[in-house]
Amino acid sequence: MPITLPENLPAYDVLSAEGVMVMGEGRAASQEIRPIRIALLNLMPKKIQTENQFARLIGATPLQIDFKLIRMSEHQTKNTAAEHMEEFYRPFNEVKASGEKFDGLIITGAPIEHLPFEEVTYWDELKEVFEWTQTHVHSTFGVCWGGMAMINYFHGVKKHVLEEKAFGLFRQNNLAPASPYLRGFSDECYIPVSRWTEMRQAEIDAVPALIPLLGSDETGPCLVQDPDHRALYIFNHFEYDTGTLNEEYRRDVDAGKPIVPPLHYFQNDNPSLRPVNRWRSHAHLLYGNWINEIYQTTPYDLAKIGE
Repeated sequence: MPITLPENLPAYDVLSAEGVMVMGEGRAASQEIRPIRIALLNLMPKKIQTENQFARLIGATPLQIDFKLIRMSEHQTKNTAAEHMEEFYRPFNEVKASGEKFDGLIITGAPIEHLPFEEVTYWDELKEVFEWTQTHVHSTFGVCWGGMAMINYFHGVKKHVLEEKAFGLFRQNNLAPASPYLRGFSDECYIPVSRWTEMRQAEIDAVPALIPLLGSDETGPCLVQDPDHRALYIFNHFEYDTGTLNEEYRRDVDAGKPIVPPLHYFQNDNPSLRPVNRWRSHAHLLYGNWINEIYQTTPYDLAKIGE
């Protein structure tokens, strides 16, 4: 089954060309099917790239997905055209006021990890989002900084600044093979990592309600389940395209910033050679498992979500 997108959203043409099943909103409205409603709270500066990355993953499942885009109410993006934001995004305060509910919500990362949470300009509204998920969202997926912020808000787990950037493609251990979110996972997998902060395994282990699912000896916790808040927190980037780490590396080189090439990413760790994607299949598997778990457990009547 397809993902439902506005036909003039850039992701519509991108995913169609890749063979992903995409359906226009008009056709979707004519079908007597209750689609799975997934929203993306997009905090990344490159909005369109991020839309494409997540839509690609959740659109690959056998279910019809109704994909919606949300932004913070007052924060203005500098990297995406205002016309795009106006046409495709709704501010969170408008979504909250409408009373509508969602089967799933993805909260992206943001390039503000150097700031204490309390110093982020939209922190107060983001706390509202976290509380709103408990009554209006069946399952929430916090990604990178979004996951760090959410696990901190609900459990007080701190983020710690690293002396050197964790940057590259790192092997993760499967810590919970029986988890429905890891169904079909190998004992090990690889995932792109790009951050200056970390969560620490000992501090997560100190919270009995949290369930570690993936982790690395090199880069620490990766994926954590929070059943009490119907949430998953991932601190790395399964959604990244093959070239995303390379783009970040070249950007910093061009800006004259001190940066080493991403580890275990380029062939033979040589930046002059092309990177090899070793995470795509597990990325699709994780997000497919998440969507399936939502489908199996969410109420058919949207009004009953959060009750």
